Amino acid sequence: MATCWWGYVRGVRNLYEFVTTEQKYILLQNVKYFSEKANARIPEIEAQFSNGRKIVLSTGQYARLTDGCALSQLGDTSVLVTAVSKSKATSTNFVPLTVDYRQKAAAAGRIPTNFMRRELGPTEREILTGRLIDRSLRPLFPEGFSYETQIVCNLLAVDGVNDPDIASINGASAALCLSDIPWNGPVGAVRIGLVDNEFIVNPTRRELSMSTLNLVVTAARHNLVVMMEAAADNILQQDLLKAIKMGVRECQAVIQGILQLQKHYGKAKRDFTPPGDHPDDIVEAVRSCSEMRLREIFRDYTHDKISRDTAVSDVRTDVAEKMRTTYGETVDMVVVNDCFSRICKDIFRTMVFEENVRCDGRTLEELRPMSCQVGMYRPLHGSAVFQRGQTQVFCTVALDSPDSALRMDPITTLTSGLKEKNFFLHYEFPAYATKEVGRTGGVGRREIGHGALAEKGLRPVVPTGFPFSIRLSAEVLESNGSSSMASVCAGSLALMDAGVNISAPAAGVAIGLFSRYPKNDTKHMEDYRILTDILGIEDYMGDMDFKLAGTRKGVTALQADIKIPGLPLKIVMEAVQAGTEAKSRIIDKMNETLSKPRAQKKENWPVSEKLEVPVHNRSKFLGLGGANVKRLLVETGVQVTQVDETAFSLFAPNQQAMDEAREMIDQFLSTEREPVLEFGGIYTAKIVEVRDIGVMVQLYPNMTPALLHNSQLDQRKVNHPSALGLQVGDEIRVKYFGRDPVSGLMRLSRKVLQSPATSVVHSLNKT
Repeated sequence: MATCWWGYVRGVRNLYEFVTTEQKYILLQNVKYFSEKANARIPEIEAQFSNGRKIVLSTGQYARLTDGCALSQLGDTSVLVTAVSKSKATSTNFVPLTVDYRQKAAAAGRIPTNFMRRELGPTEREILTGRLIDRSLRPLFPEGFSYETQIVCNLLAVDGVNDPDIASINGASAALCLSDIPWNGPVGAVRIGLVDNEFIVNPTRRELSMSTLNLVVTAARHNLVVMMEAAADNILQQDLLKAIKMGVRECQAVIQGILQLQKHYGKAKRDFTPPGDHPDDIVEAVRSCSEMRLREIFRDYTHDKISRDTAVSDVRTDVAEKMRTTYGETVDMVVVNDCFSRICKDIFRTMVFEENVRCDGRTLEELRPMSCQVGMYRPLHGSAVFQRGQTQVFCTVALDSPDSALRMDPITTLTSGLKEKNFFLHYEFPAYATKEVGRTGGVGRREIGHGALAEKGLRPVVPTGFPFSIRLSAEVLESNGSSSMASVCAGSLALMDAGVNISAPAAGVAIGLFSRYPKNDTKHMEDYRILTDILGIEDYMGDMDFKLAGTRKGVTALQADIKIPGLPLKIVMEAVQAGTEAKSRIIDKMNETLSKPRAQKKENWPVSEKLEVPVHNRSKFLGLGGANVKRLLVETGVQVTQVDETAFSLFAPNQQAMDEAREMIDQFLSTEREPVLEFGGIYTAKIVEVRDIGVMVQLYPNMTPALLHNSQLDQRKVNHPSALGLQVGDEIRVKYFGRDPVSGLMRLSRKVLQSPATSVVHSLNKT
């Protein structure tokens, strides 16, 4: 790199005599800057893990105009991460953070396969990776931070061995630490795999394909967990806890490396003053007007989601009117609303600590009332409705041909090793589920994330080698918290209703947290409460949304969204235990409706068969130009897919369609013996098709048509059969000369039966 900088210095000196005085000053400053860089090494650190693998983080080489930039390298996979934040605050009550992760085809030496041959909108994997990075960074921004910030992760090179998502999280952590953006990092991230009962740190793509666990852990200093996401092959709880502990421990090496890089090369953090406390008189006035009424609302267990929100909204409106009457136009209503929101949250959480009873009357470990229903609509392969409290999910199963499998884009295939999926879940969250008005259609980032989590929870129980593609469609009809985990429950019931032989029923639950810290101390938690099966308001008011899915035996999926700057491992262990106990109770309730897959297949169950067709009969089966295959699809709905030279796969929507297709195939492959042709014999042939190169003729009704080439039509040169007036249905006399020894096609001639040519015959449609 130093060589490149010295080249720049020499180039500037060559231009020195040709520029103005002002430009000379600028060039001299650049020469000084790059001369210093030429004598310096690129700032970088290496963080080594316990298994000898390492990640390299560097800065100062690219994108120097950004607030912070880091190059993260894991093996030969490199990701450039930049951080930029605006200098002016925006009026928002949440951290305005945007994470854009893009995996470029050029990074893999590929060209995009779309029409434009360039990267278009983000793929599903890019969105999921962006959400993973976002959840790893967001909790460590200071409270009240309202400066619009964007993190861009640009994949520069991918080796097909190391997944870029871990490199991206660590690169984003380094970029924020090196920048002047206020952030309470760093964090470190690792992936933990489990192969042959041995844990592997940052497994390669091949190792991950053999692993029964795919756990991503993001941790901060002092072994605090910031984010977790896992997909597992129904592993035991104790193995998951060991993996989490190991992941948190391995993250510390990355954290220490980033701290060293920040110490020597980081920028001074910009001045940031958290929003000050509101005037005491306003706070006390709002509290005195609202506290007793809010306590009464949160203690009224007859309220549901809508009535509780309406009651709180009425109190908010009444308090605002009283404050306007008391203080006149001088009062800032934005401050009043903010005070009310803080007091409402404080009262809601305090009542849980004081009474250990939640706003709907449940204890901390109690589940909401549940109900299940399956098999509502006959035309569907499988259907189920799962209701938990005021969260209701309707799930359907569609079984289709293997050709309907979801195929991955080339870059996702290279980074994940997954070419196609024959099982996938699509999650829909319409606006009416929360009594709102909004646009219908389209898929948002949240829907993609929730659908991917529910799919992870069910994929391990779906049998491998299933003959059909399975699509689960989960539509949220009502929502009051934990709709993604309700989708796991509804999806499990729908699969069993469809007769899919899943290994065991699966269920999911969301665990929440209320924590309490001493005043002006956000590092030492003094008390906490863990809540099982949280409501929407408990998610909004709480500090954690810990989703866990699995069977009675083990865990299949996990996702922890943490809203405070890290959780102690003790609380994480308790949350896993609470989720494990809760999902077992949910499965007990589901088993009352349907405990195992239906043994008797439904009438509309699709059918798949394998058909062996000898090579010499393949043309009979396919028909002229694939006419027989098209006829099967149009008349019976049966799809034909060629497996190899002699084998074909038949997919029918039901058994009746397969029976009809079988009858038609028997007709195609009729065993009626073809007449034996005599070499040199003269036959009368019927024209069945006219082509540019000749005509297709049939010697006998049950024989396969053969080509009579233009060169064999007449003694004269023929450019097109129409020149001789030949049409479909005409009969002509031909002589048979056996079959071609290579292709096996019949050799026929008409011209040998005619007298010698006297001129050339041209096509009638050509000049």
